[in-house]
Amino acid sequence: MKFSDQTWIHAYSPACVLRITGPDAATFLQGQFTNDLSTVSMGKSAYGLWLDRKGRVLGDSHVIRAAAGDGFWVVSVASGGDAIARHLSAHLIADEVEVADESGRWRGLALVGEGTGAWLAQGERPGHFFPGRRALAENWEWVFPEAGPAHAGPAAPAGRAAGPDEIELLRINSGIPAVPADIGPGDLPSEGGLEADAISYSKGCYIGQEVMARIKALGRVRRALVRVRGPGPAPAVPAALWRGARREGELRSVAGDAGGFAGLALVSVAAAAEDGGLALGSGAPPTLSVERLRAPAA
Repeated sequence: MKFSDQTWIHAYSPACVLRITGPDAATFLQGQFTNDLSTVSMGKSAYGLWLDRKGRVLGDSHVIRAAAGDGFWVVSVASGGDAIARHLSAHLIADEVEVADESGRWRGLALVGEGTGAWLAQGERPGHFFPGRRALAENWEWVFPEAGPAHAGPAAPAGRAAGPDEIELLRINSGIPAVPADIGPGDLPSEGGLEADAISYSKGCYIGQEVMARIKALGRVRRALVRVRGPGPAPAVPAALWRGARREGELRSVAGDAGGFAGLALVSVAAAAEDGGLALGSGAPPTLSVERLRAPAA
């Protein structure tokens, strides 16, 4: 199958690849992960979060049920394997579970474009592939063990190579938060609109579940993730955002875009709803436009 130049291929190193095995692996992960793993069939995956007891986001990942039926794989594009492994290990008590961190020995390809999933499903592919979170269009992640000292992996499909800045701008323009850059250890999933994709409200208990249920019942949070656009070079992040002398939030991720920049920012719900722009300095003229992504309530 040959892709058009509209298909983007981005090579990267996944931040987290954990292998979870043992007779209690399924029940243990189900009690830690925010999404429901009981319906995930062999070779398939679910996207979700790892939370602390206050409901704050420690990391995100896809959890894949191994095709051979021998445990699970936890894979994340950006959330560190060491942090997720520590979190899981800290909650192992009498569970017969082994957590092996293989993060440094895997490589990844992000494929963005129509037909990429069908291409991945053809024939035997080493490693794992699952739906990505790079764009609103069809996109997939394919991770596989590195092959040799040159880190040469399987042959990539024909497509246009996309660099880190291009793939980051695509994600920002699509309004998809990255964890932990946009939503991290000080933030709640609902502030970034992650509850729709990453949280099950019908499964049993997991760490942070009571907080998620309370937010859903109350129907509100204090902050919301928005997209901002501004002129000139992209600022270093994180960067405080202001309306007059009042700090309204923080610019979390940014990428250059057509003579200016686009970014995702976590701001007060009031700032997200108000007309007018934001500034990068206290008392400075507002130069950043604000675009609401979605309602912050569950």
